[in-house]
Amino acid sequence: MVWQDIIISIANLLFTFSLFSQAYHGFKRKRGFIILRTSGLTSIGLYAISFSFFSLSLFYSAIISGINATLWATLFFQRIIYEKA
Repeated sequence: MVWQDIIISIANLLFTFSLFSQAYHGFKRKRGFIILRTSGLTSIGLYAISFSFFSLSLFYSAIISGINATLWATLFFQRIIYEKA
């Protein structure tokens, strides 16, 4: 394990914490608060970054970035689903 993997993972864990709060708030209020372009493009970009981390053997960073990408995808789908309801 390289030190960069630890630093990137810690920073991404902070992002995960804030995103989890946002996703929970969306489920609780039954509203999508983030616009589609923001959540969709961020999710795609984070999946690409996660794949890149994996290819560099930065496994912790890849996993945490994948979780962040999934949370952004959750915000994307919240906006679509709750807009129709």
